[in-house]
Amino acid sequence: MTTTESRTDELLVAHLLRRAGFGGTSAELRHFAKLSYEQAVDELLDAVDTAAMPQDIIRRYHVDMSDLRTKPSSSGNWLYHMVNTNAPFVEKVNLFWHRVFATGQTKLIQGKAMSTQLDMFRKYGLGSFDELLLMLSKDPAMILWLDNQDNHKDEINENYGREILELFSMGVGNYTEEDIKECSRAFTGWTVENTDYMALKMRNNTMRPYGYINWQFKYDLDDHDDGEKTFLGETGNFNGEDIIGLICKNPATAGFIARHLYHYFLADELPVPQWPHFPPKDPEAIKVMSDAYFDSGYSIKAMLRALFLSDAFKSEASWNARVKSPIELVVGTLRLSGGYDGPTHDVYDHIAASGFMGQDIYAPPSVEGWMGGADWISTGSMVMRVNFAGGIIGDTSRKGVVELIDRIRAESGSTPTAESLVSASLENLGNLQVADDTRSGLEEFTYKNVILRLSKDDTTADNSDEARNAIASLLQLIVATREYQFV
Repeated sequence: MTTTESRTDELLVAHLLRRAGFGGTSAELRHFAKLSYEQAVDELLDAVDTAAMPQDIIRRYHVDMSDLRTKPSSSGNWLYHMVNTNAPFVEKVNLFWHRVFATGQTKLIQGKAMSTQLDMFRKYGLGSFDELLLMLSKDPAMILWLDNQDNHKDEINENYGREILELFSMGVGNYTEEDIKECSRAFTGWTVENTDYMALKMRNNTMRPYGYINWQFKYDLDDHDDGEKTFLGETGNFNGEDIIGLICKNPATAGFIARHLYHYFLADELPVPQWPHFPPKDPEAIKVMSDAYFDSGYSIKAMLRALFLSDAFKSEASWNARVKSPIELVVGTLRLSGGYDGPTHDVYDHIAASGFMGQDIYAPPSVEGWMGGADWISTGSMVMRVNFAGGIIGDTSRKGVVELIDRIRAESGSTPTAESLVSASLENLGNLQVADDTRSGLEEFTYKNVILRLSKDDTTADNSDEARNAIASLLQLIVATREYQFV
């Protein structure tokens, strides 16, 4: 393999790590550089987390994370997992489903239901879509979020019946209003155990007399409409499981889910409400994933493997072409800086920072989730993004930052130049690619503010505070660049 081919493979793997994870750390880049691209895809897709901070340790230091009652507690608990996991693809998929099946703690009051939903995504999010939809339909957080506890055989509530078709599986234009009613009838009796009925009716989800507990799914046979139903052109005594089977075998579902995956993992699409009126940006990529959907028995993992191996995904035109979401920026920066060594109150500040940038985890703006794309960037959010990334990556009190800086110093040569320091820094920040004028500016800054500080006298040893602070200032400038905002 030529040097040029090897470099192209390294950049392609870095692209994969940005999209299928939160960007490549130095250790991840070194590891995946030893694998072929296809091997890298398979390893990412099949990874199982073994590095997340144990919950008993977290709870020992964060009493509020024992019951996860508040949103900072529950979302901060998830941040611990995203930052420290060695299976980042799983958490990236969890974020994807949180965006598609947008559920908000603001209505549910407590965070335990959100945490339980997240665990369900971890278990089923890469499996067959029919099983995922079934578990979603039985999920207490979703039941209460879309009012299916108010869906009774004598008085149907169409909220969940409408959203499972409009936003979760098929998309507008592929079903009728009558289908919504029949779908809703099939899900009557799907409710939540351990609840006080009047509290539910009053939207007081304290769930007296049980309080903040891990709610359970309940099927109330007496409240289920077991009459004949006609749905998507088929007639029978359908229940919720039957409806999900009819949904998942429909070609519209494969195309709709494929378009969601494309929107999240490859390139920004139009907002979901516009999909019925405009075709996909890349119909061929949608077909590749749709074919994988049916060939694999509706497997989400198979769809994503087909996407990551496709020419559309590997094309350089798709590299660094999507704006990082706030949580991607927060998690990616923290992972580059070494993650969390142990429980810390900083986790609350970090999850709050994502909210200030426009993505408040567990509080999506609507049932459509976050739109993404250019919506992530504004004057205020850009200041927040730069300040956050610079504050983390320039903090030489963090063990991971010191290790990062020392590695850059070692890789830049015994007599570092501005060019070698910038190259080593960009590679260790996820093999970041920047425009020529950006690189020139970084090299000019490095010569004036780093090289001269490193060589001004004999007191500046390789690993001294002065040397580390000098290189830290370069890293802060890099994460303030336009290129660092893309994934």
